[in-house]
Amino acid sequence: MAHHHHDHERGHGSHHGHTDIDWAEMGPTLEASAELFASLYERALGWLAQEVTEPGLIVDAGSGPGVVSCLFAETFPGARIVAVDGSDGLLERARTRAERQGVADRFATITGELPDALGELDYPADLLWASRSLHHLGDQRAALAAFAQRLAPGGTLALMEGGLPLRFLPRDFGIGRPGLQARIDAVEAEWFTRMRTELPGHVAEAENWPALLAAAGLQHMRTHSFLLDLPAPASDRARAYVVASLSHMRDKLAEGLDAEDLATVDRLLDPDDEASLHHRPDVFVLEAHTVHTAVRPA
Repeated sequence: MAHHHHDHERGHGSHHGHTDIDWAEMGPTLEASAELFASLYERALGWLAQEVTEPGLIVDAGSGPGVVSCLFAETFPGARIVAVDGSDGLLERARTRAERQGVADRFATITGELPDALGELDYPADLLWASRSLHHLGDQRAALAAFAQRLAPGGTLALMEGGLPLRFLPRDFGIGRPGLQARIDAVEAEWFTRMRTELPGHVAEAENWPALLAAAGLQHMRTHSFLLDLPAPASDRARAYVVASLSHMRDKLAEGLDAEDLATVDRLLDPDDEASLHHRPDVFVLEAHTVHTAVRPA
């Protein structure tokens, strides 16, 4: 599945953010998938911490249910965290999580659409994290410029966009025609392009993130990719993530896959089928997320 369809937090995209999606209702799924990816996020935050030493304010732009926001609170015990999202239902989950983890005293939320909601920040951010939230915005260049303006001098913008699509079964897993996931990726890529073009104020933009960060007036670009490698046999949690990802894709796939591939997908999703994702011993999770950072000149 293509990397776009799970923005683990706000978009955990298996979930794209448009009007037809009830984000709050997706809260438990978004939370579960972000928790599954916690080890990847922890490594990404550790990488950020090498350069961002003692941030006073960290903003999670498009925070979803706050799994990563709370990891920031843990990684940077001196920082105040502000989670920003368009869904108050998801932010309610974020506040509950912060409470549970004992960081509520330095945890705040702002409800509103990006990038405008950032106007409500009391002071500039030392670190602004946008994990797969940018691609939900029509004009990504303008949004990045708005993000950059919210940084303190010397502050860092960290953008998680791109990476490699999810792989969860061998190329030939014994039913249907081999190579199903590569064909799903192609359908997903087409779907993602359509999703982007239908966004309000859409501007076509090559996804050269370092160049776009430079265009926003930032410097010292760095890029690093982080791998989630959960080998077979999958844990119940990893299996549930794979099932949720493919289920979410099912309606998008109908127009792009042939009848044989669709039949294979339906078998993979059928809990009563021994060959399904629910029962197979060869299910795994392998996926990469890429983080791009840049710094506002001091």
